Amino acid sequence: MEGSTLNSLDTFTEEEEMLRESVRRFATDVVAPKVREMDERERMDPEIIKGLFEQGLMGIETSVEHGGAESSFTSAIIAIEELAKVDPSVSVMCDVHNTLVNTILRKYGTKEQQDKWLPPLSESKLGSFCLSEPASGSDAFSLQTRAVKDGSHWIINGSKMWITNSHEAEIFLIFANVDPSKGYKGITCFIATKDMGIQIAKKEEKLGIRASSTCTLNFDDLRIPEENIIGGEGKGYKIAIEILNEGRIGIAAQMLGLAQGAFDKAVPYTYTRKQFGQPVGTFQGMAFQIAQAAVEIESARLLTYNAARRKEEGKSFTKEAAMAKYWASVIAQRVSGQAIEWAGGVGFTRETGIEKYWRDSKIGAIYEGTSNIQLQTIARFIQKEYS
Repeated sequence: MEGSTLNSLDTFTEEEEMLRESVRRFATDVVAPKVREMDERERMDPEIIKGLFEQGLMGIETSVEHGGAESSFTSAIIAIEELAKVDPSVSVMCDVHNTLVNTILRKYGTKEQQDKWLPPLSESKLGSFCLSEPASGSDAFSLQTRAVKDGSHWIINGSKMWITNSHEAEIFLIFANVDPSKGYKGITCFIATKDMGIQIAKKEEKLGIRASSTCTLNFDDLRIPEENIIGGEGKGYKIAIEILNEGRIGIAAQMLGLAQGAFDKAVPYTYTRKQFGQPVGTFQGMAFQIAQAAVEIESARLLTYNAARRKEEGKSFTKEAAMAKYWASVIAQRVSGQAIEWAGGVGFTRETGIEKYWRDSKIGAIYEGTSNIQLQTIARFIQKEYS
């Protein structure tokens, strides 16, 4: 309609487009040459972490006053997607730091807490979000870690499991229960530094996203000042629920980028590899698979950016975030698996890097809410609407 101001989901601001191009160059020039080595060593290169900070990618939404870029939430999603096209391990490190750690401090921290913690999180110190435990995964709020008041401090005892970024992180957001008699209403969020006595007990050896550290943490009489409580006593449950809804859009972006990265690596090969006198990608059977994959990637992209824009506009987005996270995870696994087959024996080797996308894709259906949890969330919204 003439004069309409409605835009497509492919419409981005000039700042967002510039960020996409900047991240794409960083991922191609700096990250790509290190991907295979980091995967095989199962360790993040410190220069990559340093580079992310130098590029301004670790404080995307954080205010300029606190050392950040003060950009949009969609900008963070763009960065996560572009990094995942090259290495999902680097992408999730950036994702957790931005959409979980920084966001909690920006939304729930006092001015004093923001002034103290956001500048280092924007400039040099990696953050980690510590919620899951050995006995509380999907049922995260049955956590057993306890915090007991001792004068002007809290003493934390317990353990956390499956904690992303924890091997390299220096700042940790720890969820512990200050009053088990209140159940989940006793859960409280604390901020701590590694040098307070956080013990990195075990670094997991994983199928995929190997360069991204995933560790078990132990807290033995970890002493934290009372001013390090984020959002108030007993508010941890509310904080975690709200933040994980945003975080799921980040994981959707990671899976979206992963699918696109596998597609971008495999499809060109199908047009150079000839069998029976023609490129294998021009045979109808494979051509249709490629076309179908392109449609599926685009559908995941639309779901992801719709959820991101709804969040920015202040609209409800919990259902949309669950849909995006679920579908992008499905598509990431499907497309990356097909990409191996399109490249044949070459795709099965580690030399091309295509097989790594498939290994990395499996985590999408597990962390920050399993696929079944996402489907349960979506189903509840449907039941509420129609019953």
